[in-house]
Amino acid sequence: MVYIPTGIAQLRDDRIKKSWTVQVDAFRLAPIPVTKALYSLITRQEACPPHAAQTPVTDVSWQDAINFCNLFSRHSGLKECYSIGGDGEVIWNTEADGYRLPTEAEWQYACKAGTNGYRYGELDTIAWYRDNSEGYVREAGSKDPNAWGLYDMLGNVWEWCWDVYDANVYGSYRVFRGGSWAEEPRGCGATCRRRSHPTFRIDDLGFRIARSL
Repeated sequence: MVYIPTGIAQLRDDRIKKSWTVQVDAFRLAPIPVTKALYSLITRQEACPPHAAQTPVTDVSWQDAINFCNLFSRHSGLKECYSIGGDGEVIWNTEADGYRLPTEAEWQYACKAGTNGYRYGELDTIAWYRDNSEGYVREAGSKDPNAWGLYDMLGNVWEWCWDVYDANVYGSYRVFRGGSWAEEPRGCGATCRRRSHPTFRIDDLGFRIARSL
């Protein structure tokens, strides 16, 4: 996993014209989204076809991603980050050393990798999106990385983050970031925010994993 140094993320919500600053502690982030091969191995689901093994897993909900993180932590001999109550409430143990979803501040900060623009490079060289994907998800890591060695932070698949989007308006809806193979160019940017219910699944939405230091 890639070491991400301490820094500051400047978040914004264009919907309500609000911005805020978040201190990001150093952490580690996977260089690519979770692939179908890894997801199948850890969840003991039916093995994916060989030609699709290294593409990002899709059609996974936020809840699926949380469960995967706990399973992968146990598989790796690490302490689970998440406790799941009988009512489905998820509590994050921030002291645990296992795998987890990045916060959206961590995600955005890692995506930008020290740059200041909407993207960390020319879109066609860094991302699979609507205009170049030919209509399907592509092998993870097959476009250029950002300056910190992270691939597919933009395009290929949207990525679930830990955070609730706006509890007062959308209840339990969670944030996802980054754009996808099906997304138009304007949706593939470091500050673009989307949200959906934690049970939502679709064919251009996946996730990548993080670990606290």
